[in-house]
Amino acid sequence: MATLAVTGHSNLAESAESSAPVIRKALLTLLDRYPASEPIGVSCLAEGSDALFADAVLHVGGKLVAVLPSRDYRQRMISPRYAKEFDRLHQAAAEVQTMPYERAARPAYAAANRELLRRAELLVAVWDGRPGAGQGGTADAVATARTSGVPVHVVWPVGAARQGRQREPGSKKRRTRSNF
Repeated sequence: MATLAVTGHSNLAESAESSAPVIRKALLTLLDRYPASEPIGVSCLAEGSDALFADAVLHVGGKLVAVLPSRDYRQRMISPRYAKEFDRLHQAAAEVQTMPYERAARPAYAAANRELLRRAELLVAVWDGRPGAGQGGTADAVATARTSGVPVHVVWPVGAARQGRQREPGSKKRRTRSNF
């Protein structure tokens, strides 16, 4: 069995040409490399990239493991718009681990990232490649994985965008990188 963990942006653009379909397709293409019911996907189940990855793992018959950053994660961080999908993924998880933090904050996210990386044979990063805002974010997880020797596969297909961020100039090229 292959264990893949995910990190990625939660603020994916919502528009007529939403990022979700192109990212989902790229994730399914990646997961197609593994025989049916082989992949184990580890996710914090955050809205956006984490949820797309978790759903893709379940779609291909894989096993989902949820790592929640804190005890108050659902009530504090899950929007009403996303709550039903979060609950569906949470219920579908074969295992749920909650980190020993009462409150969702950067230290809890960093601890959850460390747990993801501890379990991972490969980190799937749904990431635009830009520097992050600090501890516990996508860029931090990628940097930690790389310094820890965990291979990273970056997924950022043509058409992917974040809310409040413009696509990079010249982003017509497919931006899928890997260091494995």
